[in-house]
Amino acid sequence: MAQQSLSFNGVENADQINRITTALMMVDGVESAEVGRHGADVEGRVSREALVRAVKALDLPIEVK
Repeated sequence: MAQQSLSFNGVENADQINRITTALMMVDGVESAEVGRHGADVEGRVSREALVRAVKALDLPIEVK
């Protein structure tokens, strides 16, 4: 199983973390996601681009790398 990592800037609270976690888990192919204030580690058969799109679609005031 492949692992992808994302980095975040600007995540400020647990609500944002929960919303990001939910969005990542909804992406087809994601098996698990551990999300924190500074980033996420995602396991599964999914492209990094799909993960970034899912987080950006939340329209949160954060930067995703």
